[in-house]
Amino acid sequence: MNAKQSKIAVVTGAGSGIGRAVAVELLRAGWSVALAGRRPRTLEETAALAPECAGLVVPADVTRPDDVAGLFAAAVARFGRVDLLFNNAGTFGPGGVPVEDLAYDAWRHVVDTNLNGAFLCAQAAFRQMKEQEPRGGRIINNGSISAHTPRPRSVAYTATKHALTGLTKSLSLDGRPYGIAVGQIDIGNAATDMTAAMQAGVMQANGEVAPEPVMDVADVARTVRHMAELPLEANVQFATVLATTMPYVGRG
Repeated sequence: MNAKQSKIAVVTGAGSGIGRAVAVELLRAGWSVALAGRRPRTLEETAALAPECAGLVVPADVTRPDDVAGLFAAAVARFGRVDLLFNNAGTFGPGGVPVEDLAYDAWRHVVDTNLNGAFLCAQAAFRQMKEQEPRGGRIINNGSISAHTPRPRSVAYTATKHALTGLTKSLSLDGRPYGIAVGQIDIGNAATDMTAAMQAGVMQANGEVAPEPVMDVADVARTVRHMAELPLEANVQFATVLATTMPYVGRG
């Protein structure tokens, strides 16, 4: 399958973790993928995991409107359209900080990345998808189980992930006239660098520190691919994928 025949995806935060796993899954399945992130080197490392596939490295900071515009312009210039945005770029921020000690700059960084960045990318995707022929496409937002139930001392991350759920619902409605399907995947304890500490022990709702199980990030990537490859007449509005025995249902 060549680039002109394949579906075209933009994956943000593609240089590591879930973004890398999803990008590689899509590339190996025949998608053409624009790999976006702040660090060119890690994006090149992601592309190298699928060297025979149609990957395009586009360094971009999703908190900067000009970078986001440039990302989508580069994807369209190379591939001709955008069929999928996996809105994945995000940060947890400083972990374990009590709310009364959280610096405003740290709060703003999390909000700018997780919420404002997701909005800017979705806005750019809407502008492209409503005008291209054939019209339409899909946006999958990377939420979190923290979009439902928080961890202790995670106020900035949790607030942005709750807000992302509202963004998903609103975009889903606004996309209907243009054939744009919007859904969200809420992930719990996928094994990435960001979650490495969980197996050693993280704070629980009762104040204790305990290790938590994790799952293979490849299982997340396969779920995103399933959502992405549905016809636009069908949509997974919300999916929750988590390590089976992690303390989530009944947490707290």
